[in-house]
Amino acid sequence: MSLDGKLLARAKARLDKRRADNEEGWRVRRETAYAKNPRIRDIDRSLRESVAGAVTGALMSGGDPTEALDAIREENLDLQERRGMELLRAGLPMDYLDEKYICPKCRDTGYRGTELCSCLMELYRDEQRRELSALLKLGEDTFDSFDLSYYSEAPDPATGVPPRSVMETVYETCREYARKFSPSSMNLFLQGGTGLGKTFLSTCIARVVSERGFSVVYDTATSVFSKYEAEKFGRGDTEDAKKDIKRLENCDLLILDDLGTEFPTAFVTSALYTLLNTRIAGGKKTVISSNLTLDELAQRYSAPIMSRLTGEFYVLKFAGSDIRPLKRARS
Repeated sequence: MSLDGKLLARAKARLDKRRADNEEGWRVRRETAYAKNPRIRDIDRSLRESVAGAVTGALMSGGDPTEALDAIREENLDLQERRGMELLRAGLPMDYLDEKYICPKCRDTGYRGTELCSCLMELYRDEQRRELSALLKLGEDTFDSFDLSYYSEAPDPATGVPPRSVMETVYETCREYARKFSPSSMNLFLQGGTGLGKTFLSTCIARVVSERGFSVVYDTATSVFSKYEAEKFGRGDTEDAKKDIKRLENCDLLILDDLGTEFPTAFVTSALYTLLNTRIAGGKKTVISSNLTLDELAQRYSAPIMSRLTGEFYVLKFAGSDIRPLKRARS
């Protein structure tokens, strides 16, 4: 499982801010205690000096510091008990000046050894939700709210299969894909006409996979290729464009929405090949949605691109008629 560097940096910044706020709270409590009872300040000074003196003495003697540390531990316990009594005399709790970590497991560092602590991972997941919510209605688009009743039960004249039966299979496939997503998952190509639920189910996949801790990037084809153009031709902030492209190419799951709506150019073809080839070579997974069939896409893109789409992607064909008028009529 790889983490999105951009989102991890945001999560770390929030953790740093949380830690700084906590330390500032401790500083305010300390000054409050000192103002109420100056003897507490003297005891704290003695605590600092005793620790420093013991360590310095042990280092200078070159001997075993264990005995000195045991002695200083005894002295510190006595000083802490005295400080607790002075805090009570000041009308404050005995533990008023104890260091209180927001996350005792990592002491607010965000790491337990070399592993990310659960507190930092939760902030990271929250940043993922924020990032995705800029494009997606994460609170509304869920697998549980997908309504198969919008799809007809009458057999399609061309296939003899009811659209609802087809969409039941599509729905179950997407739900299981999200629930069991892993580095060994397949790539998906969601194909069908407008208004059949491709974006809705893509959103559901993004939501579930991101909540499981995987890095997910959701973007439209037009937006993706504009990022490649910005990096190639120096439009806008090229450093930001480079970071965006790195995220597109390296995230655990990329959801590329509305492929085929972008203006076809030689550059777009080259960028799409680079994106697909990089992700496939790196073992990264991609979900693509398009209103165009593979035959229609073959008229727009090169043979190497179509080879990857037909050879590396499992095609899910959506069925039925545009359900948006039905949704509006029921709302």
